[in-house]
Amino acid sequence: MAGDTGAEQGHPVDGAPRIARNTAIFSILTGLSRIAGMGREIVASSYFGTGGPASAFTFAFQVPNLVRSLFADAALSAAFVPVFTELLEHGKRRDAYRLASTFVVLIVAALTAVSVFFVLVAPMLMPPLTDKFSPELDHLMVGLSQVLFPIVLLLGLNGLLVGILNAYDHFTIPALAPLVWNFVIIAVLILLKPAFHGPDQLYAYAIGVLAGTAVQLAMCVPVLRRLDFGFEWKGIDLRDPRVRQVLTLMLPITLSLGLINFNLFINSALGTTVSDAVPRAIDVAFRLYMLPQGMFSVAVATVLFPALARLATRRDYDGLRKLTGTGTRQIFLLLIPAAACTLVLATPITRLVYQRGEFGADSTDLVAEALFWFSFSLPFAGVNLLLTRTFFSLQRPWLPTGLGAATLVINLVVALALVGPFGIAGIVVATAVASAAMTAGQAYYLRRELGGHLELAETLRAIVRMLVAAAVLAGVAYLLWRGLDEALGRSLPAQIVSVGGGLTAGIVAYVAVVLMLRVTEAEQIRELVRARLRRSS
Repeated sequence: MAGDTGAEQGHPVDGAPRIARNTAIFSILTGLSRIAGMGREIVASSYFGTGGPASAFTFAFQVPNLVRSLFADAALSAAFVPVFTELLEHGKRRDAYRLASTFVVLIVAALTAVSVFFVLVAPMLMPPLTDKFSPELDHLMVGLSQVLFPIVLLLGLNGLLVGILNAYDHFTIPALAPLVWNFVIIAVLILLKPAFHGPDQLYAYAIGVLAGTAVQLAMCVPVLRRLDFGFEWKGIDLRDPRVRQVLTLMLPITLSLGLINFNLFINSALGTTVSDAVPRAIDVAFRLYMLPQGMFSVAVATVLFPALARLATRRDYDGLRKLTGTGTRQIFLLLIPAAACTLVLATPITRLVYQRGEFGADSTDLVAEALFWFSFSLPFAGVNLLLTRTFFSLQRPWLPTGLGAATLVINLVVALALVGPFGIAGIVVATAVASAAMTAGQAYYLRRELGGHLELAETLRAIVRMLVAAAVLAGVAYLLWRGLDEALGRSLPAQIVSVGGGLTAGIVAYVAVVLMLRVTEAEQIRELVRARLRRSS
């Protein structure tokens, strides 16, 4: 490690081509990981369906996941990146490395204690959360959660390492690791399932999640060496004001992300009042819903976050407004058509992906109903990711946290009002209402923070054109699917042709219409593809 000169790390000025390239790489790898995640869910659903034991696993996973969101992973990464990036921007490499080393020590000490504590108290903590479960399901849920709680420590370390890699504009391994995570889970599930009997076979699934998380963490370590990053174990000071700065930033981010996961837990808890199958059905629909979310909005928000942090460090608020506005329109461009697809083809998509083995027609109907209503929240949830990260880059995380708390109340009130008359649909509609309210609230307060609007007029004009194109997509996709479905029947190959054909035709129609209507973001993507083709020819 040489001296701390300002440009040593070579963080370039944020440029559209580099951001577009990183976004494309991240999107492709994340898309592959989401597809692998679908494969994992297909295998698990064919083994366990949507019955009570599967819902017990859902709760057993959601509670450690909630704890993880409070103490580790995304919360730590989101709080760490702005401070770490600021040190690099000012040429203070050794201080940045020492800060990272300090947090390794803190994470290992604190999250080991947290994990052990929750493993010990799980028999007392878990059963009261689901008073509708039988004692057998409670016992299974407790055991599964005890296997899964150690992922809190592993994900805490992973969140720190991913934050470091993202600060260096390295996104490949963080995007590839979840793909490997899914493959490891599938392999362990298939190999270990015969070693258990009855509902206990879900332990194979839990062990697979634990093993996959360990592999995901291990993948980040070699990359740090290639980036010339080195931990500074000498001079670690827990009283360093920057440690306090990260922890201060982390508190509201933790609460914000915890509220999101608590929202999922509320949905599952309310689902038990409808039937034992509903928590698992909501979780399965959520996985389908998250496929385009992960491929597009997570990719855009993750790639833009370090760029947003650098602009915030430079106090370039004009640049922040422009970059946030562009990212918002990019997310809408990609998620509005995705929402249209799942709206009109919710049942055939669910049937194609899941209906086999223990997952029957009744499960398909239940999951498709949830997926239909989830579709309305998809564009809003995607934009919320970007707007929240813009607040984080400004080191103003309390605003989205407060808004998150308000929308959690909205979600709970609406869900309680609608779950009785509408069942699973009422629960998911509440999520859509809360997501829309969060988007409106964040946009309003971010405008105040940045001293100007986020290119609102331009964004609204683009959204109107995208909605017109999405309506064409929906009509084309549904009509072609229906014609092929009636002509070919519902064998697996026939479903692949009918659903795939409908989606492909709809997407082609959408692309044609947004280009015809001159949506700027669509034209930018077309020019990027053309440039790539010219360079490769």
